[in-house]
Amino acid sequence: MTDRICVGAIAGAFGVQGEVRLKSFCAEPTDIASYGPLTTEDGRRSFTLRLTRPVAGGLGARLSGVATKEEADALKGTELYADRSRLPSLPDDEFYHTDLIGLEVRDPGGAVLGTVTAVHNHGAGDLLDIRLAATGAALLLPFTRANVPTVDLASRRLIADLPEGLDD
Repeated sequence: MTDRICVGAIAGAFGVQGEVRLKSFCAEPTDIASYGPLTTEDGRRSFTLRLTRPVAGGLGARLSGVATKEEADALKGTELYADRSRLPSLPDDEFYHTDLIGLEVRDPGGAVLGTVTAVHNHGAGDLLDIRLAATGAALLLPFTRANVPTVDLASRRLIADLPEGLDD
């Protein structure tokens, strides 16, 4: 498991005074402000964050060290990470996406199906992106208790019971 979790991303500048439009990946979007300081993926830059207002597609925010529209524009697409220790503990049936990526996927009989390569959420729930071991093809599997009855982070594997039609 990683020590840092991606909690949001900068979607671009908002206004001309260095404010940014922020996409929060937190269950409660405004919680992103309580996990700081936030860092870039490589850890080279660190920001304190102050939310300013709701904006279309996210939150308005001020980041330390960002004072102009040009500086804010230059950060577009930058993912922001928080130390895992600053984030809340999750219930047993919830997981941080980063902890699922890389898990080996097995069927209920123990046969290796593949590896989780990404987790997507387009609004209707999480989808596991699984690279199938046999073919190298990608499979999107809804991340539900019925489809994934077991997640064992300690063993770095999960059990997937593929719905009828996905296992062909």
